[in-house]
Amino acid sequence: MFRALSTAALGMSAQQRSVDNIANNLANVGTTGYKRSTIAFQDLFYENIASSKHGGNASQNNNDGPALQIGHGSRAVATIRNFMQGSVAETGNALDLAISGSGFFQVEMPDGTTAYTRDGNFSRDSTGVLVNNSGLPLAANIEIPTDAVAIEISQEGYVSALMADNNTTVELGQIELAKFANAGGLEALGDNLYASTESSGMPFYGSPGSEGFGVVRQGYLEQSNVDIVTEMVRLIEAQRAYETNSKMVQTAEDMMSTTNSIKR
Repeated sequence: MFRALSTAALGMSAQQRSVDNIANNLANVGTTGYKRSTIAFQDLFYENIASSKHGGNASQNNNDGPALQIGHGSRAVATIRNFMQGSVAETGNALDLAISGSGFFQVEMPDGTTAYTRDGNFSRDSTGVLVNNSGLPLAANIEIPTDAVAIEISQEGYVSALMADNNTTVELGQIELAKFANAGGLEALGDNLYASTESSGMPFYGSPGSEGFGVVRQGYLEQSNVDIVTEMVRLIEAQRAYETNSKMVQTAEDMMSTTNSIKR
């Protein structure tokens, strides 16, 4: 009876983690470049229980086929992020960039490390450097002159500025993209940023439009890839699983009460 109680409690805890994750996905349905995640579960260890014909000796059952095994529930072990391309929406802002295909923009963190993002909502800071919404500079360190009247960014990531004084075009640099062998292994840092891990592997660098890398689209932003209908279905499934486990707790309690009443 006590095994049933603990197993059902673990099941309720696992489904609670799933509901928490779904809630986070739904909360970020409007977040630029957000990638939805799912929870991976694993069953816990099993206890081998001998059949009665061997008098309770589990070792004697090794050659008679599969042993009687009772599991101890499940647990949430990992968050799996889905980097499927989100829809692309036109904004008309010259500094809004979207990646069509694989790849991540690179931004410099305050500690000197590099973080990666699909959020291409960039702007100029007080010195003209391209920064993201958190004020972190693009790793290409592109600085836009204050007297530039227009900015053009090609699909290959070349940034150029049209100058006001002589109507000449000045090339400012090229945006380089990064990609990973296992993007699902990236660590989410918040602020639409990710960090590389041993699971994701080291980044590969390349120019937009080169083999294996997407192209840059100026004046567009990639939307969240969260599908509300899919998340609501998953939410219902998690809720039903939670309710079923709670009924298992009640059933185990009823069985224990019945056993106790036998003594009366």
